[in-house]
Amino acid sequence: MKRILLTIALGLGLLTANAQIEKLAGPRLGVTFIGAGPVADFLHEGFDFDDDRDGKHGSTGSAFTTQYGWQWESRFADNGSIAGLVEWVVVVGGMERQMFLPSISSLVGVRTGEGMEYAVGPNLSATGINMVFTIGKNFKSGDLNFPVNLAFVPNGNVWGEDEESGARISIMVGFNMGK
Repeated sequence: MKRILLTIALGLGLLTANAQIEKLAGPRLGVTFIGAGPVADFLHEGFDFDDDRDGKHGSTGSAFTTQYGWQWESRFADNGSIAGLVEWVVVVGGMERQMFLPSISSLVGVRTGEGMEYAVGPNLSATGINMVFTIGKNFKSGDLNFPVNLAFVPNGNVWGEDEESGARISIMVGFNMGK
């Protein structure tokens, strides 16, 4: 009997906890500025990129690329004035240059009742792993959400080499439907 009561209590606890988590997902579009370095050189030169430059990467200057992707978000501990967020963002850049430059970010942050959001987490891309810092605003129209985010990935070493990749700054917009 104790096992049955414990199983029912755990099941109700899980259902209650799951009911407090709102999951949202939707497309993301954006543009990314990439500081001078080997990534910008690769964007400018494509597959003619010469990786053997004797430390002279960044000679082509900075670059821009478009981003297209998808974001999955779970909100938890939402009390109306502040909510905890866990987000996964997968994007592909470089398509305007016929390139495939994937990136995935896992973020943990907060969103205020007014829609301001702040998050931080790891970013994995073709250049390696680095931290990403984001700030944004979520605009609501009925059940429709329109997030606008500014993301910053600082200079990092390209896969552990002594060379810096070039900092990245992205502006991303999207939409999703709340419940």
